[in-house]
Amino acid sequence: MISPCDQISEQMGGLFTCEKTARGYVRIRTPYLLPDGDIIDLFLRDDGKYHTLTDLGETLRWLRCNALTARKTIKQRQLIADVCRTCGIELFKGQLTLRTEAESGFAEKVTRLAQACLKVADIWFTFRTRSGQSVSDEVSDLLETKNIQFERNERQVGRSGRMYTIDFHTYAANSSSLVLVLATGTRGATRRISEHVMATWHDLSNLRSQSQVRFVSLFDDTVDVWQSEDFRIVEDFSDVRRWSRPEEFMETITV
Repeated sequence: MISPCDQISEQMGGLFTCEKTARGYVRIRTPYLLPDGDIIDLFLRDDGKYHTLTDLGETLRWLRCNALTARKTIKQRQLIADVCRTCGIELFKGQLTLRTEAESGFAEKVTRLAQACLKVADIWFTFRTRSGQSVSDEVSDLLETKNIQFERNERQVGRSGRMYTIDFHTYAANSSSLVLVLATGTRGATRRISEHVMATWHDLSNLRSQSQVRFVSLFDDTVDVWQSEDFRIVEDFSDVRRWSRPEEFMETITV
């Protein structure tokens, strides 16, 4: 029987190397690089008839360390799932894993897992400074996924005659909701945003008496910039929800 490391040497040349580690794994050094230039290493465990090939969670750990927030967006989580499905990789306890028979096309599976790690790491390029537009895109994706009917950037006239742009107008069976998204990456801008939303809801308060419409202030709290006072400013005029808890937001707009 040809060992996995012998297969790598014979079939993949000098770009891939093997080395035993103290943890009982064989480390396979690949020629692939993470976006910051770090080398992608894979780890092999001999389970007898089968071998387990894994990145030991290093790829997702690298993403967490290089993101503005540990929480990944819905779209980013979907991208990771798509990579695993396309490459035939299992995501198990944060590890990208591939189980293979000892004699079965080992070199091809090493290449496939390494490419999956590379594709997942490239999701780093979707991490960006949070803005109202990017968060609104994520909200739109969620509403579409949940088959919620909505209008985006709808215009409403307040009691003062001033025109306001509402981020989302969602429709449920017995009611509808007007949603304003509060998002910023700058702590110094939070109070101004909260006060603007409060003024908007106050001027639109006539809509509540005319129809069964709910006002929702959706804070992007995945960036730690908001103070408790920011939430209190708008809570007397609207239902306050946090983007880190999308299930609560969905429950509010579908009641």
